[in-house]
Amino acid sequence: MQIIFVSRSNKVPRSFDLTSRRLRWRLAAAALCVLFGCGGLGAAVALTVASPHDRALDEVQGLQQQVERQKAQLADVRADSQRQLDALALKLGQLQAESTRLDALGERLTQVGKLDDGEFDFDQPPALGGVEDGGDGAYALPPSLQTGIDQLAEQFERQQAQLSVLQSYLLDARIESSLKPAGMPVEGYISSYFGGRPDPFSGHSARHTGIDISTPSGTPVHAVAEGMVSYAGVRSGYGNVVEIDHGNGYMTRYAHNSALLVHPGQRVHVGDALARAGSTGRSTGPHVHFEVWYKGRVVNPLAYARSHH
Repeated sequence: MQIIFVSRSNKVPRSFDLTSRRLRWRLAAAALCVLFGCGGLGAAVALTVASPHDRALDEVQGLQQQVERQKAQLADVRADSQRQLDALALKLGQLQAESTRLDALGERLTQVGKLDDGEFDFDQPPALGGVEDGGDGAYALPPSLQTGIDQLAEQFERQQAQLSVLQSYLLDARIESSLKPAGMPVEGYISSYFGGRPDPFSGHSARHTGIDISTPSGTPVHAVAEGMVSYAGVRSGYGNVVEIDHGNGYMTRYAHNSALLVHPGQRVHVGDALARAGSTGRSTGPHVHFEVWYKGRVVNPLAYARSHH
């Protein structure tokens, strides 16, 4: 069989012999190309139509995985925050215990300082004031924990104010106590008391302005209060004498010494050695004549000699 193609122009007609094997192979190859082309075109169209849906599914799966990761991170943050809150609550409890101990210490100091009852009440806050701060906090804690912290902060401020005032009172009391004569200036026994007595030389009635403390010659004579040496030298009847001005109305005098160890203008503290006992001046034997003056008037030193710190 032959197929003849005749052109309308004057060209020579073309003929195809279908019995030719070569031609049949060509036609078969062309048919397969057309078939595969149609199939590829259909697949491309299918992929083009289905691709947006698949991409959307992939994006949804990616978002789901991201949400799962964020949920895990949030759980870690929540667990870490809870651990921190637990630690903070534990620390708050420890601070509250310390605050209770501070209150007990304040009460004990009040008793030791022998302050008036009610002068320091550690159960009541001191009178305080100030401008209100209207600023907002940077973050918020759980209400119960925040309340505990606020109460503890107020308690510490109250304790600090109370203890500061108590410290001032105790310091003033300690200074006042160190300036007030107390104790014996020398080791020994009292051989003559303050007041009226027979004069040891004439036997006539006389007024003794101090106490005599019998002690071996050379025994150290100590200051019974803090102060400044106002005189160190010889006085008629007293022999070698030391006088100390304590600056609060008190003056003490130590007489009949064998040697003086201080000089005028020298600062002395309680227990400092001022002289060595002797029998200079109007004396019948080694001893220390001890006088206490208060606001320009001689007073009985026995009460001060017996009042030890």
